[in-house]
Amino acid sequence: MFDASSHPLEGAALHKGLPETGNDLLAEVSLPAAVIHEAFLAHNLAWMQRFANEHGARLAPHGKTTMAPALFHRQLAAGAWGITLATAPQCRAAFAHGVKRLLMANQLVGEANMAIVARLIDEGADFYCVVDSAANVRQLARYFGAREQRLQVLVELGVDGGRCGCRDQDEVLALGELVDSEPALVLAGLEGYEGVVYGEDPVRAVRDYAWHLVEAAQALDHDGLIEARAPLITASGSAWYDLVAEVFREARLAGHFVPVLRPGCYVVHDHGIYRAAQRDVMGRRPELDRGLHPALEVFAQVLSLPEPGLAVVGLGKRDIGHDQLPLLLRRYREGGMANRTLPVEGWRVEKLMDQHAFVHVPDDDFPETRNGEVRIGDIIAFGISHPCLTFDKWRRLCRVNERLEVLEVLETCF
Repeated sequence: MFDASSHPLEGAALHKGLPETGNDLLAEVSLPAAVIHEAFLAHNLAWMQRFANEHGARLAPHGKTTMAPALFHRQLAAGAWGITLATAPQCRAAFAHGVKRLLMANQLVGEANMAIVARLIDEGADFYCVVDSAANVRQLARYFGAREQRLQVLVELGVDGGRCGCRDQDEVLALGELVDSEPALVLAGLEGYEGVVYGEDPVRAVRDYAWHLVEAAQALDHDGLIEARAPLITASGSAWYDLVAEVFREARLAGHFVPVLRPGCYVVHDHGIYRAAQRDVMGRRPELDRGLHPALEVFAQVLSLPEPGLAVVGLGKRDIGHDQLPLLLRRYREGGMANRTLPVEGWRVEKLMDQHAFVHVPDDDFPETRNGEVRIGDIIAFGISHPCLTFDKWRRLCRVNERLEVLEVLETCF
């Protein structure tokens, strides 16, 4: 169990949400605190790795979700092929914590960022980035050629009106030819992202896009433009991973290409947009067992009961993602026990400010004659939506067991 008295992290006492006098989340941790439940975390790690394995794919979880090296290593230990990142500094942080294979699912632009990557390659990183323009290809070729380095790149295929990426197969092939002509660059395959694909029938639209990826990758290979011995074809966020994996398996790519899936939010899941997306996955694939569980919550305390029906809680936009308002899950007495919860039926967050949540509380929960009435100092566990936008508000998170004892303090590298 984590020993708060010998916490090794320099400056840890300057940040919120840490054990102060012991390991009991309900009594000895400064709240608000971001909390990861170990049982659900372990389940999610095993579940997604098993899903990838059963579909003949490799898993490169998107590390920008958590930027938590301890979680990167849990993912790698579970069988992940590598870690996906979004920026050169994120790649540097992951490599500094022992992650050797880095897939930057983004364009590498700017000489300062190229310098970061050049150092990583010098130090032994197995690094990949994406390209979608002739201008960027020439910039990379000039920079890495001058250093006598070779950079592995993936051509990106996008969609009209979407984010980055070539807009059709002809552009993919033209860019592949340019990469092939540059000695400093190694064409290592094709990359895409289906999360920006929309249509009246989104399932069909995502499947069609995944097949476009397959066809473009096969065209690059047919024209002899891919230099890598084990070329990659990679896509998949956290909402449509089942459709991408299904198409890659149907295309029987594993004999030559290495199919790589890149979901990130699965590791802790959520109580909002990804829980809804997972329900859709399970509806499409009822044979899948159990599914993912929300593992990340934020615990905070009631600060004020200024008027009937209103509780002001010490939780705000600086503590929790707010693309959807947080969901009230459970309530505890300060100093209470994990298995003794109080009701929150009818409670709801109505507004968030920087450090405060306005919570509607039914009038029946106010009278002091009731054992379950709300009190100053009560602790509330909140469910989050979109874990990326909660993790980046924390430099330390508490991993806890079923007794709400802190097992570990996880550091992030934002």
